[in-house]
Amino acid sequence: MTLTRTARQLGLGKLALHLWHRPFARLMNSVRNGGLWAERETERQRREMEATAATLPPFPTSSAATAPALHLLTGKRFWYQTAFCLHSFARQAGSPINVYIYDDGTLDEETAGYLTRMGARVHAFAATQEKLERYLPVARFPVLRERWLNYPNLRKLIDPHLGSSGWKLAIDSDLLFFRRPKFILDWLAAPDRPLHAVDCTESYGYSRPLMERLAGAPIPPDVNVGLCGLCSDALDWTELEAWCAELIARERTNYYLEQALVAMLVARQPCAVAPVEDYITKPTGPEARQPCGVMHHYVAESKRWYFRENWRRVMSPSS
Repeated sequence: MTLTRTARQLGLGKLALHLWHRPFARLMNSVRNGGLWAERETERQRREMEATAATLPPFPTSSAATAPALHLLTGKRFWYQTAFCLHSFARQAGSPINVYIYDDGTLDEETAGYLTRMGARVHAFAATQEKLERYLPVARFPVLRERWLNYPNLRKLIDPHLGSSGWKLAIDSDLLFFRRPKFILDWLAAPDRPLHAVDCTESYGYSRPLMERLAGAPIPPDVNVGLCGLCSDALDWTELEAWCAELIARERTNYYLEQALVAMLVARQPCAVAPVEDYITKPTGPEARQPCGVMHHYVAESKRWYFRENWRRVMSPSS
């Protein structure tokens, strides 16, 4: 009997996971975030951000179909980040906007009320479920439906576009805007190609050969879906079902599945790519502390600066 088989039978792999790998990963993550004291202070200021979000004023909206429109998935855990994202975008845009929120199933009356009072239109979770039954029946789309249920990130791709038409810009909630987002506003005024942001490091979760074989085109580098402009009419749900099924069958489920799918979708055509010097994923160093870019996307350890400093900057009269 091999040592590997013996270890498996004794459950030593799971024991090592619980006693070593996970605690070590938590320790390293804490170090990246500045240590235990810094994490506690960050959490205190995150709670302050959440409390302040409930006091944000409404943003100007428009009944005109030509007004810039944003689409966001959010829930009870993230509504306050959504609120600050929209507040900062509207303030820097300097013109009325339309906002469509898709409930991830956790928004309650209070948190949905905050977003509605700001000016957003909330699509109820029940309405999204009805669309799923109509356009993505589980008998025909078992993988997409299973992933929609158990992998909420995929809802950012499905919920705004399913049963709809036209171009839409879906954005993440953990964004802040510090300058006028001209690139985004120009695209929204006349969309004619997909739009995406640039990642700090390529994160698709699946091998390039497999993705390129399925897409039938070279996969572009560093696609990030914090900003994701797509045409609803162009999405082939049968194709996306097949892609998901094969990706998962060959290389298992992965946290970055949604980003991989978008990279495959945009591989086939020219794209509007957000300028990396202005639309920054995971700001670091001086940029994180004193923003010069148009937008920050706060992923991983950059959330420290998001929660501790920069949400206050977008409220400043001078911002």
